[in-house]
Amino acid sequence: MTVIATESLSKRFPRVTALDRLSLDIGPGVTGLVGANGAGKSTLIKILLGLSPATEGTAAVLGLDVATSGGAIRERVGYMPEHDCLPPDVSATEFVVHMARMSGLPATAARERTADTLRHVGLYEERYRPIGGYSTGMKQRVKLAQALVHDPQLVLLDEPTNGLDPVGRDEMLGLIRRIHTDFGISVLVTSHLLGELERTCDHVVVIDGGQLLRSSSTSDFTQTTTTLAVEVTDSETHTDGTEAVRKALTEAGVTLHAGVEDGLPGAGHILLVEATGEDIYDTVRDTVAHLGLGLVRMEQRRHHIIEVFQTPTREPVSERAAAWAATAATAAGAEQKGNGRDGN
Repeated sequence: MTVIATESLSKRFPRVTALDRLSLDIGPGVTGLVGANGAGKSTLIKILLGLSPATEGTAAVLGLDVATSGGAIRERVGYMPEHDCLPPDVSATEFVVHMARMSGLPATAARERTADTLRHVGLYEERYRPIGGYSTGMKQRVKLAQALVHDPQLVLLDEPTNGLDPVGRDEMLGLIRRIHTDFGISVLVTSHLLGELERTCDHVVVIDGGQLLRSSSTSDFTQTTTTLAVEVTDSETHTDGTEAVRKALTEAGVTLHAGVEDGLPGAGHILLVEATGEDIYDTVRDTVAHLGLGLVRMEQRRHHIIEVFQTPTREPVSERAAAWAATAATAAGAEQKGNGRDGN
């Protein structure tokens, strides 16, 4: 089943082209939508919801034509906007019940569905408090609840982890996965933290300047490389264990990539070693042991989504996307450190 399909979809404004002959075919599951600011993500979502007409081309959501069936699409689709749009003087229960009624649910069913949905997103105990007193994380959960309350077949989530700390992000990502695994609802989610999409999504769509750069399964984006990430601890004999290992491996004829990367706090740096054969693993292990160092990790590195912007396979990405990719790389590094992960 195709959940979202577009064919040569374009949207032109007087001074800019937001979408340029975009053709997509998205199936069930959790799909990430990636692109710099101005890449066309928000415009695409508005068109998919039937809120903005396309200049040319076609689009269908759940088999419904967006040009003629906008109302029917919105009955079957939930939408979580990026920006704060919640009334501060009502409770989560009042707001979500209101949204459920607007979606066509009878009063009794709306109240029952609201209670169940707020429990699912972790707001059941706080459901009667005014939203104005909620934290950022709680407000994000209210927005997620109103997108789910009418039991949609598809939800569109625009930057759902904005403003959340690492723990809050992990909890939100867990909720997003459960939307599909527990309830069978398909998800289209945008995020500027590419590591989130790698961990959460089954499929990723990358657009730039309104055009498709790549649409692949997450496993295709994150295939293993022939590079090993090696991290060691220092010792009394070698106060710079990383440099000692680099020197020893170089003398042994092992190929290393230039430079090092930051490792786990207190553990040193990461050496990048080219795995030209199975014997490289034994060589690295024996070298570290001979030097009396501790081996923190030795693992194959994986490709990352961000490489689509750094080494594109199609037309060169825009300067805006290149700048965004550099910012995203910095954000990804901060995210990995905040979560205690290495990002390899």
